[in-house]
Amino acid sequence: MGVVYEAEDIRLGRRVALKFLPENLSRDPKALQRFEREARAASSLNHPSICTIYEVEEHDHQPVIVMELLQGESLKERLVRGPVPTDELVELGLHTSDALAAAHAKGIVHRDIKPANIFMVGPGRPKILDFGLAKVIGAGIEDQELEEESLTAAGVIPGTTPYMSPEQARGEEIDGRSDLFSLGVVLYEAATGQKPFAKKNRVLTIDAILNAKPAPATALNHALPADFDAIISKALEKDRGRRYQNASEMRSDLQQLKRATESGQVQMAAKAAPPGQTGLSWKLGLAALAAVLAASSAGYFYVHRAPRLTAKDTIVLADFVNTTGDPVFDGTLRQGIAVQLEQSPFLSLVSEERIRQELRLMGQKPDARLTVEIAKEVCERTGSTAVLEGSISNLGSQYVLGLQAKNCRTGDVVDQEQSQASRKEEVLNSLTRIASRFRTRVGESLATVQQHDTPLEDATTPSLEALKAYSTARRVAFTEGYANAIPLLQRAIEIDPKFAMAYAFLSRMAGDVGEFSLSRESARKAYELRDHTSERERFFITLSYHRQVTGNLEKASQTVDSWLQAYPRDQLAHGFLSGFSSQGLGRYEKAIEEGRKAIALDPDFVPGYTNIAIGYMYLNRFAEAENILRQASERKLEIPDFASVRFCIDFLKADGAAMEREAALGRGKSGVQDWMSHAQSLVLARSGQLKKARVELTSAVDLALHAGEQDRAATFEAGGSVWEGLFGNADAARRSATQALKLSKSRDVEYGAAMALLLAGDFSRAQVIANELEQRFPEDTSVQFSYLPALRALAAVKRGNPAAAIEALQIAVPNELGVPGIDFYFAYGGFYPAYARGEAYLASHQGAEAAAEFQKIIGHRGILGFDPLGAVVQLRLAKAYVLAGDSAKAESAYRDFFELWKNADADIPMLKAAQREYEHLK
Repeated sequence: MGVVYEAEDIRLGRRVALKFLPENLSRDPKALQRFEREARAASSLNHPSICTIYEVEEHDHQPVIVMELLQGESLKERLVRGPVPTDELVELGLHTSDALAAAHAKGIVHRDIKPANIFMVGPGRPKILDFGLAKVIGAGIEDQELEEESLTAAGVIPGTTPYMSPEQARGEEIDGRSDLFSLGVVLYEAATGQKPFAKKNRVLTIDAILNAKPAPATALNHALPADFDAIISKALEKDRGRRYQNASEMRSDLQQLKRATESGQVQMAAKAAPPGQTGLSWKLGLAALAAVLAASSAGYFYVHRAPRLTAKDTIVLADFVNTTGDPVFDGTLRQGIAVQLEQSPFLSLVSEERIRQELRLMGQKPDARLTVEIAKEVCERTGSTAVLEGSISNLGSQYVLGLQAKNCRTGDVVDQEQSQASRKEEVLNSLTRIASRFRTRVGESLATVQQHDTPLEDATTPSLEALKAYSTARRVAFTEGYANAIPLLQRAIEIDPKFAMAYAFLSRMAGDVGEFSLSRESARKAYELRDHTSERERFFITLSYHRQVTGNLEKASQTVDSWLQAYPRDQLAHGFLSGFSSQGLGRYEKAIEEGRKAIALDPDFVPGYTNIAIGYMYLNRFAEAENILRQASERKLEIPDFASVRFCIDFLKADGAAMEREAALGRGKSGVQDWMSHAQSLVLARSGQLKKARVELTSAVDLALHAGEQDRAATFEAGGSVWEGLFGNADAARRSATQALKLSKSRDVEYGAAMALLLAGDFSRAQVIANELEQRFPEDTSVQFSYLPALRALAAVKRGNPAAAIEALQIAVPNELGVPGIDFYFAYGGFYPAYARGEAYLASHQGAEAAAEFQKIIGHRGILGFDPLGAVVQLRLAKAYVLAGDSAKAESAYRDFFELWKNADADIPMLKAAQREYEHLK
């Protein structure tokens, strides 16, 4: 395609190269177009590894490209002398991939990367030539078609056959990944002296490109580092979706290989035994044999590589086989490798919850040891791809750690790793190293490994004993209950006070059993130590901090969004987004959507079902809520929250018999019985049966206290104080509020107590608590946008200033349908700002406006639940209709209230007032 002369640029005094078309093509329009195409493409690039185009001129009516003059030889000429040494080979790959990254960034695909088009200006210093076949991505359709016609005769594929990518050979549309395949071919040839796909003729060569797998480069050149095979293998993937997705990824892997080579940490390929030597001498000692095996294992594996993993595959972690006799490694190393692999956005581990569920279905105990055989069955039952087996053994005074991943259906080895630790304290570091190698060798790019690869000691703790306590706590949490995990987590923290994830997990456990003060303090401590964790764990800790400490649900939601951008396959993140943050902000459709994403990733992810069911319940879509719980039941999933949600749905459907059955099932069950007693107390209070309600409330509080859950008991007590205040029992409200505050000063308890005191007319104490809430929780979404507006508005109404009340409630409007803080306890949750607004309108004699507020509350039965506020609102609606002059609706509302309270205690002040009002209306 060109004739090149050396020349002198007499204006600038430099030597240059002049490229002309051959005489026989100088009048060919297609050849001229191709020539101009090269000039346009190459002149737009400015990179040290791309031959520089200075300008395009004419000479004797012929175009001429004025180029940088290069001294050296083409890579094709260099390869005549044999393979390129490893250090030069890696440099060649680094510079060429970097040049291609620059070209691809400009939308230019070379399409003819081959040794003849790579000019070596020094050892490992390439310059890419000849952009005559370059394709400009994004050019207009007419321009593309014209340029394609100018390149070849009909039916001829642009490029040089032995270096074509599969998609190029098929004549398909290509992109930058095609150049990376060609570069892989070039590097393979440079490393081995052989073309990986070249056959006797063009047809056979194309068939090899499309279907054949070349021998590993290390099998042909034992001087190559074993990791070189991984890079070439990824570049030569037939499926471009599994290939390097951009040149920068390939360059990053080559850069890491270069660092390993220069530091002497690289492992070399296995070498064939010398002639006549069939094996190692029996005299070779055990330590020497182990060292040889460790040094050669990676190379051996790459000679016998099985298919790698994809971003859609999941892995089951088996328990480590511990032959050291030291119990500190039991469970600890499995937890350690989980922490390392969970940092990967590429890999996905089957969750502990799902493993325990499968063990139950298999007839195994939930805490059964995950032997290789059991893990393999779990892998098959969950539709996962591979089982990762780990081992640790003694080698004299040293420790040998091993990892082996096997396809659980075929038994093929996906990867195997080995590392040694000179002493016990180095075991965690060794585990970090083999985990990092495992990630790169099963298909993850070095770029993401480098980005998400916090060493295990930094991500957890340098103490094996602390990690042991932590790993045991996690196992106990999922097999024996959250409460039983708390002492173990406290032990881990006692051993290592800087163990951030132990604090974070403690916060979660304590919060789930209702110990909100412990949860809050643990979340705060974890946040202070968050730099001692992996990125994924930092997301979890930051989210917990905003959930438990600041209460800022918008920041919590933003944290989960960032989490999902980094780890889109993380069902836990989807679960959190479907839970408290979306529900607290009233985004119930979003909660359902994210919950479905979570169970799509893990069909046994229990919180996903809970959050979907609650979302549907809040939207008054009770049949759909029941259906999702039925799906969970069909998978043999069951947690205390399911019983609670079913009881709520039965109540909302007015199915008393089903409520009784659910309550009976909950008796005696940890985590259910106290909540069920609390729920029944609310149902009874809502119907005006306060004597019975107080008995159930006392039972709920006692059960919680007996379980050591003081915050939970205080929340129940605060709920009782609110209904006493709503119904006009001022003395009972004050007593109950005072008792709740003795038990706990948590956020929700203080709010409930303040509300009860305010309703009981104790404005000063209520104001003190409100001021304290404002000071302690300046960012808290529930406090700032629900609790304080409701308290201030009701105070203003009772002081005769309804206009100030309505003004104070403006800030609550955006989140008014959210369920703050206490989730579905229904004690004094949502709609108190709307109730306060209705009261303000009543005080202003705006009956229609008041009726609209009360009707809004009644219309959202799923959110209101069995909060006794529902009875109050029904009665206030009747009064609003009276003010609006609609006697018929007022009478109907009163009758509805009396039907609800047909079994009510006769001495309740609110009931007596209602009877007087109704008589007056008639």
